[in-house]
Amino acid sequence: MLKLKYSEFNFECGTDEAGRGCLAGPVTAAAVILPLNFKNKILNDSKQLSHKKRDALKPIIENGAVCFGVAHVFQEKIDEINILNASILAMHQSIEKLDTQVEFISVDGNKFKPFKTIPHQTIIKGDGKYLNIAAASVLAKTYRDAYMEKIHEEFPMYNWIQNKGYPTVEHREAIKKYGITKYHRKSFKLLPEQLTFEF
Repeated sequence: MLKLKYSEFNFECGTDEAGRGCLAGPVTAAAVILPLNFKNKILNDSKQLSHKKRDALKPIIENGAVCFGVAHVFQEKIDEINILNASILAMHQSIEKLDTQVEFISVDGNKFKPFKTIPHQTIIKGDGKYLNIAAASVLAKTYRDAYMEKIHEEFPMYNWIQNKGYPTVEHREAIKKYGITKYHRKSFKLLPEQLTFEF
């Protein structure tokens, strides 16, 4: 059973990101403050949930939260500042959108930069331990998936509707065949070395 939050503060936000390992599209982060009486038996790390469960949880989180924020950091910025910095920037931007004064920040993972003067704690696999981080992981994933489904219509040959920009065999084959798009992260290794030397 997941605990509500990490700290003793009432207004603790959980934050998490989605899309760090993708070859295309943004890295998306969410920040969520849950009320002290929030309970949900299904809510968990978004990677443990089916697409259907995540979609069902999204409105429950949005309507039940004290407040939430979601932010995309796009591929140009990822290429400029690297994926780790872009992930932290997305988390900062999502926290910035919260309309309640945040007293404490719980962060999924082990890397974060201080946000203003608010105390924070990084928690490895935090999305499987605390409901506020799990809620952020579900929102980050559902908002990012929706964005990838939208840009899929522009470039259907990469099948982003299915792979969401992750480095599947099919996605790499499409890059090999069609080249890259404006949505691809140019700083990432888009093709394994052995493929790039086949002429």
